[in-house]
Amino acid sequence: MSQAPTLAVVEATRYRDHDPAYHDYVQLLVGSVIAEARSQGWTVSRHAADRGPEALLAETAAADAVVIVGGEDIHPRFYGGPTGYPHESRHLPVADAAQLELVRAAIRNRTPLLGICRGLQIVNVALGGTLVQDLGEECGHVNRGVPIPQVLTTHSVHPVDGSRLADLLGDGPVEVRSAHHQAVDALGADLVVTAHSHDGHVEAVEHREAPLLAVQWHPEDIAAPEGQLAALLGALSARIAVAA
Repeated sequence: MSQAPTLAVVEATRYRDHDPAYHDYVQLLVGSVIAEARSQGWTVSRHAADRGPEALLAETAAADAVVIVGGEDIHPRFYGGPTGYPHESRHLPVADAAQLELVRAAIRNRTPLLGICRGLQIVNVALGGTLVQDLGEECGHVNRGVPIPQVLTTHSVHPVDGSRLADLLGDGPVEVRSAHHQAVDALGADLVVTAHSHDGHVEAVEHREAPLLAVQWHPEDIAAPEGQLAALLGALSARIAVAA
């Protein structure tokens, strides 16, 4: 019997004692990714990037694939931006540095990688891209002034014909769940935009050569359309099979 493929699920930090409600909700989202992956036959490990680049690269070196999940804003120093912007979250620069290095290593090694929300922004910044620091008060990508479990909102995205994303989710408008106040600005090297939101912002990117796909929304949310997360994780398995 062949050995189960290994998946490293990487988050910025495991503990958010300063904000218990946010911590609890993140646990639900990460738990959803882990549960779906295990149902597909993955052996899953969970890693916190705030232990630093060296530790994270060592812990994930043997993984067959990687998922980088959502979390705090990336520190602007990594993309040349200022601090003090609207709705700025706390920053975890050690975790940022570790995840940026993980993306670069995955591309070098051709390790399949899925980025979710912050994970997409990490991918973009790792490859020299920049971010729109705040989308405004009425951006339609996050609910403001509500309890944490209600911050996610539903909107449509439009996959690009012929993209891997369109192959997975279809090329018509796709309903998604999101809670982000930042977005891709300048696009990182060798990335291709493969979905836009209803208002024109980048919602998915793929790498021109490496098996990398990242989405700005949360397919792991309990209210996400059925099958989205399964399709995206299944694509990682398919890329492993092709490589083998």
